Amino acid sequence: MTDQKPATAAVLIIGNEILSGRTQDVNLNYIAKGLAGIGVRLREARVVADVEKEVVDAVNACRAAYDYVFTTGGIGPTHDDITSPCVAKAFGVALHRHPEAVAAMEKAYQPGQLNAARLRMAEVPVGAELIKTSVTAAPGFRMGNVFVMAGVPSIMRAMFDAVKHSLRAGPPVLSRSIATHLPEGTIAADFAALQEAYSAVDMGSYPFFRQGKFGTSLVLRATDEPLLAKAVEDLRAMISRLGGDAVEEPVP
Repeated sequence: MTDQKPATAAVLIIGNEILSGRTQDVNLNYIAKGLAGIGVRLREARVVADVEKEVVDAVNACRAAYDYVFTTGGIGPTHDDITSPCVAKAFGVALHRHPEAVAAMEKAYQPGQLNAARLRMAEVPVGAELIKTSVTAAPGFRMGNVFVMAGVPSIMRAMFDAVKHSLRAGPPVLSRSIATHLPEGTIAADFAALQEAYSAVDMGSYPFFRQGKFGTSLVLRATDEPLLAKAVEDLRAMISRLGGDAVEEPVP
């Protein structure tokens, strides 16, 4: 047994293509589920433009506030891939061409194909630890409590999976979701009282419209399975008392 607080994390999604709507982010969902599965609490997610000061400020703010920071995007070969130098600036160190990264990329490319643009992907802050995967020769890296990963989903997933085991894990966060056709306004007061009674269970309500009917999904999350089960039991009783149906649904 330990009284150590659960580790916390933030995600920085870096790239103008996300803000413009050209690219739809899918990385946050993967990271959030992966962290929940090992008991790390994701507390914040930001989308940051490809602007040096904004990236540096976001990295510094989040690495001071949380145990871990995960960045996605901005480590490719083009001029707008600025995450690596921004992380170096945030930590006050120089950027250098990592010899291990260069060696891996030399093996991956045919002679003459490893040009200056591609070699930018071997540049990391001095003191950084490489995140290497079998998916790509170009690495991500860890600098302090900041994990810098690619934006391409398949590569990001491989990088995240490669570092997940190194995080300070805690009890996994378990989730249960109960759907009812009672509207939020009907359940709000009783649901608030239930939350007060179960302070160790995170509770949220999410309205929906399905098959021509309005309703509410009530999601409960906790690390204590018996406590979560008891809270769900009381939630079902509450819904029944208010004249509604209670149907358990898969947690997305």
